[in-house]
Amino acid sequence: MKKQYIRIAPAIFVLLAVVSLQFLIVSTTRGHGDVAPQAVDTEGLEPLGSDFLEENPYRLAGGEQYELAIEIGASGYNQNCARCHGLEAISGGIAPDVRLLEDGILGDEWFMERVRKGYSQNGAYKMPSFQELLSQEAMWAIRSYTETRPKPE
Repeated sequence: MKKQYIRIAPAIFVLLAVVSLQFLIVSTTRGHGDVAPQAVDTEGLEPLGSDFLEENPYRLAGGEQYELAIEIGASGYNQNCARCHGLEAISGGIAPDVRLLEDGILGDEWFMERVRKGYSQNGAYKMPSFQELLSQEAMWAIRSYTETRPKPE
């Protein structure tokens, strides 16, 4: 009976190693799940036109427009960004923590550049371009949401 145990043990070890490797590959390539990017409903936000703005117009407007932008941005962020940048904008290490972007126009410019054009490094695709999927209103709404999330201590 001891000989059977010795023959089965390596097979179990190999099986466990293969399953573990598959889990590792899937978990590192899928982030928070396999989610297809989604368009964002921006009904109620002031239309911004076709020329991309340099600074968050909803923050500048303040009041109800900014509050609505934050609400719409939370939904848009969860649909399109949380997979890599973390739930509630708290990065899990896969992608940069967007709460750490500079305030004001400098952070706005960086945010819009990355969201619109995406990002690759050394030929490796890191972030897709969202310019064809998200309207300018949706992008600024997401920025409104992320800039109001508490910064890490």
